[in-house]
Order: sequence, then structure tokens, then C-alpha cells
Amino acid sequence: MSLDQPSRRAVLAGSVLTLGGGSVYYLARSNEATAHGAGSSFHSSTETSAFGIDLTGKPIMGAPDAPLQMYYWTDFQCPFCERFERETLPDLVSEYVESGDLRIVFIALPYFDGSMPATVASKCVWAQVRDTDTPSAYWNWHTAIFEEQGQKNSGWASRKNLLEYTRSVDGVDADALETCLDERRSALEAQVNADAEKAQSLGVSGTPTFAIVDREAGATETLVGAQPKKRFDEAIGRLDDA
Repeated sequence: MSLDQPSRRAVLAGSVLTLGGGSVYYLARSNEATAHGAGSSFHSSTETSAFGIDLTGKPIMGAPDAPLQMYYWTDFQCPFCERFERETLPDLVSEYVESGDLRIVFIALPYFDGSMPATVASKCVWAQVRDTDTPSAYWNWHTAIFEEQGQKNSGWASRKNLLEYTRSVDGVDADALETCLDERRSALEAQVNADAEKAQSLGVSGTPTFAIVDREAGATETLVGAQPKKRFDEAIGRLDDA
């Protein structure tokens, strides 16, 4: 099953994105801690869900029985992913996730050449915290990495820098992350490559891309790019009316 994307707008590897007629720009990092998601539960799953996506090893925010599920393909170096997380995601979490209506599956992909270390590190961090009493510590790390975002492929997301950023993140052990990167890198890169191949088979060719699925009816709405909350409201409304 492929995602229907008649008006694809995405940050593609080696290409440039425009939204609403504006040119691409790189966003300044916020000096304030990102609070969204802090009160939302994280959980893991071993199910293979819509589109044949294996949820094993993927962080999931929200109630396990939420009627709507949103797949979110992202790249830590993608400036429009950072924009979505800062401008839109907090409102989606407060309105739909915390109410129990939506759960979000995070799928990190290395669309840019220098993104593999952060993508693998995200899998290490999730594996470290997912079975603890505080799986939401993953969110501390996830948002911290986006807070550090610099220009793509500038070296800001190197292994050395990722470990340094992690040392300031509550609930995540930087030494354990380093061990994971040393011992499991090849296996996790294979998982990342499998995620990328699956995404490509679904027609996902850039980040951020979203697929919102009614888990009972199977109806799907797809959005691409750093869309405003209004577009997500409209998509969810169409699913509710289907």
C-alpha cells in the first residue's frame, strides 16, 4: 500500500523546499526548553500495523488504544522538522494526544548525508529507556537534539557532539549511549536502512512526512512538510467524518 501524496512538499536529500512561496531558511535554536510531550506517555509495541510498518524499536507517544495513529517520518537535521516540532507539535499533543485520541509513531530517517549518527543514536536512547519507569526520557533527548540543530551536514550532529549533548539530558545515560554506538552500530544501521526502504516503498521521499490512520476503518490522510495545525485539524476532521 502506498501513501497518496498528490502535492508532495518535503525536504529531499540534496534538494530545496519552499513553503507558501517562501525560500528555505535555517531556524535559530530556541533558548527555552521544549515542554511539549512531557506529560504524554511513551510506550513500545511489537505489532506490525498499517502499511506493514513494524513498530518494534520505534518510540510511540500517546495512549496505546488511541483510535488515530500518526506516523511521523523525521530527520534530526531537517529544518522543517524542527519547525513542525516547535510550532505545531505542541498543539497537536495538547489537543489530540493528551485527550487519548491520537498516538504518534516516531520514525527517524537519515535523508541527509550526515544524519545517520543521530538516527542510530535515537534508537540507542529509546532502547535504553523504553522498558524503564520513565520512557518519556526519550523525549528529553529528542527535543534536546532538535534544540541543537545547525545547518545540515555542517557537522553539528556528529557522534562526538551527540554524546556531548546527551550529557546534559535528564534521564539518559551518555555513557550507555556511547557503548551502544560502539557495540550495536552495525545492527542499528541495518534497522535504519530497513526503515528507509519501507518508507520509500510507501512513497515517502522526504521529511517531514505524516500519515494519520483511523486504526479501525483503515482510512488514511497524508501531509508533507511543516504544515500548520489547521491542516492536521482538517485531516483529522475528514477521518472523523469518513
